[in-house]
Amino acid sequence: MTERTYEVLDRPEVQGVLFYPRRDAGVPRLAAGVHSVRIPVEDDLHVGGKIFAARPGAPVIVYFHGNGEIASDYDTIAPFYTRLGITLFVIDYRGYGTSDGQPSASALINDAWTAFEKVPDILAGRGIEFGDIYVMGRSLGSAAVLEIVDRAEEGVAGLIIESGFAHTFALIERIGFLQVPDADEERDGFGNLDKISRADLPTLIIHGERDWIIPVGDGIALHEGSPAADKRLVTVPGAGHNDLMMLGHNAYFDAIADFCGKTAKTG
Repeated sequence: MTERTYEVLDRPEVQGVLFYPRRDAGVPRLAAGVHSVRIPVEDDLHVGGKIFAARPGAPVIVYFHGNGEIASDYDTIAPFYTRLGITLFVIDYRGYGTSDGQPSASALINDAWTAFEKVPDILAGRGIEFGDIYVMGRSLGSAAVLEIVDRAEEGVAGLIIESGFAHTFALIERIGFLQVPDADEERDGFGNLDKISRADLPTLIIHGERDWIIPVGDGIALHEGSPAADKRLVTVPGAGHNDLMMLGHNAYFDAIADFCGKTAKTG
């Protein structure tokens, strides 16, 4: 297996395509059952996030969002999860929301794993009783969750990918009109296809059929590359990259509820 490096993805011109950080405006809004967190990922460096707690013992989805979003964007979305009996734990990248630092590909990868390892203690520390833990990544977040499942030997009940990408440099060229001629996908990319080929845990992939940012072919490739015995692909006709949840609302949340309900062990 080729040793993977993120030096190419950490180049300034590439980072300018991959990341669109936004700060959280003012003090984060905290309704009942909502917790704002800061997770240590390095000495004196934290990433922010939000926990939207459902009933005691509910399964948890640890969620990594798209490249132009922050955890507080999920204030209005999280109730759809909590009404299904699912706790949503959204984690920001460096430079996003209330996080410290500046985003980079290598930081995204390393912080995702570091933060995930701390999730059980963070939940318990806030008195949140929880069941099984799932990881979910939307768009750029697919790289974060596939890194987690590639490292984790236990503790992940299932993998959910929304509008995820299979090919790193094709995506960079498509969204940033930037060619990186000296890049090798296997060595220098995020390696999503490689990582999912080793992920045999239950997997749900959701993708819009009219997604021009990350074409549905990427979702299909990830599904086909998964060796999981329990894997599901949900494609939403007419939906693109940023309107998938709106146009495919019922199919989207029905799939998540069914997936977590059939595989979860709550306690």
